Amino acid sequence: MKRKAKSEAPSKPKEKLITSKHPLSQPAPKNFNFGNDVRPRIVKSRFVKFPRYVQLQRQKRILMKRLKCPPALAQFFEPLDKDTSKKVYKVLESYVPETRKQKKERLRNEAKEEKDKKDKKNKNKKDGNKPVTLKCGLNHVTYLVEQKRAKLVLIAADVDPIETVVFLPSLCKTMDVPYAIVPSKAKLGELAHKKTCTCLALTDFKENAAELENLCKNFREKFQGPPLHSRKPERGFKAIQKEKKLEREMNAKK
Repeated sequence: MKRKAKSEAPSKPKEKLITSKHPLSQPAPKNFNFGNDVRPRIVKSRFVKFPRYVQLQRQKRILMKRLKCPPALAQFFEPLDKDTSKKVYKVLESYVPETRKQKKERLRNEAKEEKDKKDKKNKNKKDGNKPVTLKCGLNHVTYLVEQKRAKLVLIAADVDPIETVVFLPSLCKTMDVPYAIVPSKAKLGELAHKKTCTCLALTDFKENAAELENLCKNFREKFQGPPLHSRKPERGFKAIQKEKKLEREMNAKK
């Protein structure tokens, strides 16, 4: 005999709690789909693992600030200011070297002029139309300074490794050649039609001579006049805050 199942009482539907929501006081859920609410700004650097070379660059920059620098290196931390460097770049734009295309056209025109000449005596003479331009390359600039043919030398401060150009300021002082340390090697590269350039030299002042003479005078006063001094190490943010905390505790005890 099968037992009859116990008759269960029908379950009552749960009553929903009705809460009165005021439209101004209750926040509505945000919708971050396209064309709706604006997403909050997130600092993505916390979620990004930077490449190894970027980490090394940043660590090196901090180490260079924390360590004591000798006088030969310390001068590279005090390059020309932004306004003066802009002025220098603007003056030197008239001495930008020729491109390959421009050089080819100039040589072709010279060859045509020589061909048109009838006198054989004047045929071998050169007019000397080669323009005075900026000279680039560390070896070339060093040679020009040693021969005392350079009248102005610009050295980049962000060269890596810096040891490649450390000797150049002292060489310029010995040979009595005015020099200046500029902040960017990329900007020097633009003037020489290259990506980057460690140093540039100018052998003659044909255009903007008065401005260049004034700049050379200022560079002598800034870089060659005062004696070099070592650079004291900078403290980090944590060290400064720790010292301030100790001072506050000492003052509280008093």
